[in-house]
This record gives sequence, structure tokens and C-alpha cells, in this order.
Amino acid sequence: MPTVELTKDNFEETVTGSDILLIDFWAAWCGPCRMFGPVYEKAAERHPDIVFGKVDTEAQPELAGAFRISSIPTLMAVRDRTVLYAQPGALPPQALEELIGKIRAVDMADVRRKAAAGSAGATEQV
Repeated sequence: MPTVELTKDNFEETVTGSDILLIDFWAAWCGPCRMFGPVYEKAAERHPDIVFGKVDTEAQPELAGAFRISSIPTLMAVRDRTVLYAQPGALPPQALEELIGKIRAVDMADVRRKAAAGSAGATEQV
């Protein structure tokens, strides 16, 4: 499945309809973003069960602002409407594959229990 361009119009629907969503916040003028793009596209081909979204921070400043994106590229991982990972920087292919494996392995029932209990670990960094 190819990457999906996320906009303020389709963002909520995409998050709601996806078990796992990876989001690449990027801009055309950003050199590291352009280097990460092909890595991200190849991962999307290898993992058709995951939605790989891209947010052009220039075209969608509202989305970038809503997530307090201050550095690009920033990669965010959302599972069951919960942000599990959000870090700036372009990942090499192996690191992206490892992150995907970790996101798949998260015990979401445990995450929900921690969130319900109001613990500091309500959203985990993978």
C-alpha cells in the first residue's frame, strides 16, 4: 500500500480507521526529509497492514501545530488512537524496521490500564 497524504480533512478518519498508523511530518525543502522519503516508501511496501501517512508541514500547518512539530522530519507512531512514538530525525532502514516491530509488540491493554490509572507512563516511548 502506498503512503497516504494526510490533511486536516482526512486525518481524523485515517487515525480512526487504522490499527497502526505511522506519520512522517516533512517538507519538500528539507534535505533529511527527502533522504528519509524513499526509506519510508519502501517500508510502506513491506508492511501493507500498516497505514503510512505523510503530512507536508508547509501545506498542513494546522496538523503540524496540533502535534507541536518543531523539527522535521518527525516520525510518529499511533496505535489504537494512542501516540506510542514521536521523535524528530530520519531513521535508517533497519532502525525503522525495529521500530515497527516494537510498535506491533506493544501490549495495548497495558497501555490503556496505565492511561486509566493516570500513571506517568500512559503513553510509552517505544
